[in-house]
Amino acid sequence: MNRRSDRVRSSRSGTAAAEDDSPSQVGDKHLSDKQARALAREHERARVKRSRRKAVLIALAVVVVVVGSAALVYFTPLLSVRSVTVAGESSVSEQEILDLLDVPAGLPLIRVDTAAAAQRVATIPALATVRVQRKYPSTVQVAVEERTPVAFFDSPDGTHLLDSTGVDFAIAPPPPGVVRLVTENPVFGDAVTKDALAVLDTLPPMLRDQVGELRASTLSDISILLLDGRTVVWGSKDNSERKAAVAIALLSQPGQIFDVSSPDLPTTK
Repeated sequence: MNRRSDRVRSSRSGTAAAEDDSPSQVGDKHLSDKQARALAREHERARVKRSRRKAVLIALAVVVVVVGSAALVYFTPLLSVRSVTVAGESSVSEQEILDLLDVPAGLPLIRVDTAAAAQRVATIPALATVRVQRKYPSTVQVAVEERTPVAFFDSPDGTHLLDSTGVDFAIAPPPPGVVRLVTENPVFGDAVTKDALAVLDTLPPMLRDQVGELRASTLSDISILLLDGRTVVWGSKDNSERKAAVAIALLSQPGQIFDVSSPDLPTTK
């Protein structure tokens, strides 16, 4: 009996001993996992810190480059105005354009206000369009288009030249081919003047080259006086292309007055 009891106790003791060893091993394993996680977190914090430091250094480098570039462009003579070119001028002098452009040599090119400069030059009445551009590293380019005279009217102060839109841009002798305009109020924006010039603009060269004078008393009373003294009664500006074709055909016939105001029923006198 005693041996059996001893064996039982011994067996129980062995079991108890085995059971006593298990918590210690589990605890050690749990501690190792915890340390590993802590170490991983520490590495991650260090990596994030390095990334932030790198991002800050890159941002500072970018700021330095931008500020340095801006200073180079705005304040140094490396990209400043050294020359100004003008193209498209004919009757207007280059010096007049440069005086109104008012862009001093040595001014940093980036600081040239091209829009304001173009507006100043555009105050010259004879110029229809003005364009001012920066051309790096050191040039300002000015391109202009002058107005083309198509008609003139007589005034006590001289002969006024008009372009196709009715702009009175110069007092000067009319060039060859420019026709006399006779209206009550030959100024820009006047409806009768505008329509008369619109008729002139639609004429084909065969007819346009024969015109000496353009008369208009009302919107519906426009007439063309040819260089040979004959007259074409035009009426309004409506159907001008049709009227021009009819007029060219009629002018091959005898007569002094050719009425195409109603192009389907033209008359000759």
